[in-house]
Amino acid sequence: MRGGTVAVVGGSIAGCAFASAAARAGADEVVVIERTGGRLADRGVGLCIHNDRAAELAAVGTLPPGIAAHRLTRRRWVVRDGGDAAGRLFWEQPFPFHSYHWGLLWQGLREATPASVVYRQGTAVTGVSAPPPAPLPGPGSAQDAAPGGTPSATPNGRAAVTLAGDSVEHYDLVVGADGYRSVVREALSPGSRPHYAGYVCWRGNFDARALDGIGEDPWPSDAAMTVGWPGGSCVIYRIPGPDGTRVNWVLYAVPPQDGTLRFDDPTSFPPGALTAELSDHLALLLAREFPPYWARVLGLTAPADTFVQPIYDLEVTRTGAGRLLLAGDAATVVRPHNTSGAAKAMQDATAFEAAWRNAASWEHLTHAYQAARGPVGRELVALARRLGRAQVERTPEWTAMDRPAAESWWRGQLDGASGIGGQALPGTP
Repeated sequence: MRGGTVAVVGGSIAGCAFASAAARAGADEVVVIERTGGRLADRGVGLCIHNDRAAELAAVGTLPPGIAAHRLTRRRWVVRDGGDAAGRLFWEQPFPFHSYHWGLLWQGLREATPASVVYRQGTAVTGVSAPPPAPLPGPGSAQDAAPGGTPSATPNGRAAVTLAGDSVEHYDLVVGADGYRSVVREALSPGSRPHYAGYVCWRGNFDARALDGIGEDPWPSDAAMTVGWPGGSCVIYRIPGPDGTRVNWVLYAVPPQDGTLRFDDPTSFPPGALTAELSDHLALLLAREFPPYWARVLGLTAPADTFVQPIYDLEVTRTGAGRLLLAGDAATVVRPHNTSGAAKAMQDATAFEAAWRNAASWEHLTHAYQAARGPVGRELVALARRLGRAQVERTPEWTAMDRPAAESWWRGQLDGASGIGGQALPGTP
């Protein structure tokens, strides 16, 4: 199938990957509609991609070459126990990942987007509508054309995108890459909303050179550190930054229960907007639960670089139908414990491109995409829920843990899954 017009609502990692995929697959016009007007590259949070997933995505052209990454090989688990300022190391496991700076990864994807793609910023989408999905044609019907045929869209069969100011644009296909508050998801799967998991993550990052001022560094550069305590855990690792290496950390715990904070509606507290209650609770956790060295490490983070992200999860019954399709967090919200978010978004784009090249119509395209990515999303959500229960909601007796106990505990979380970091692309080893 070739030709047609595509709107991608949302211009972050998933949006850029889908725009490039649609252009490569042969769309006549691809328009990215991004509501923010600032530099998305300024988003400084860290993320990780499994080495195997990165290799697969690079091989199919979804992950561009040359994007800065920091190599990680192991994950060390420590607990506050005894007189060691850095805590007691009770387990070290393989961790074959590379870490990225969100903004630099986005910038690489944005720069790799074909010049034919129109990327519009500062434009908000307030609504999306589309006619009900048509039944898939059977063999021998007029619509059952061979791949490479002309799409059968008519003007009144297209999807409508309403922008702020009530102007309306029509497209043959609308991709929702607009995150967990997705407007496109509401059109495709009305009433599907992320569910609050009951805890949040504090996040922050800072220039790694600041570590020089807090004494001897017990932390190998290729190690991701995890601190555990009753009711929470914190992951700390290095990432590349625009001006050198940075330290990135993610701390999971139940927030203060004083009734002033509500998380039943998808929300977040961005850098610089942390409430006094959340700041004070973070300080309490560091003083009470962390080995002293790691408390000092997190204490190097400036308030302007600290924020809180409530943890949600979501799975929908349909990720694609008719003229609408969901990508990344708009399709499934997976708790970050699985370390699969960026890889999953780019895999979605890869599956979208493959479905396009084999489709005879828009309905075939969205149906094939749903078949490919729907089950994957549900499995990732289920695994991340198990990880969240084990590492936050029902933490083990960390001080009693040793290597055999930790390995058994980890296998229980995986429950047959091959590991974290996402699933292999179909057709890869």
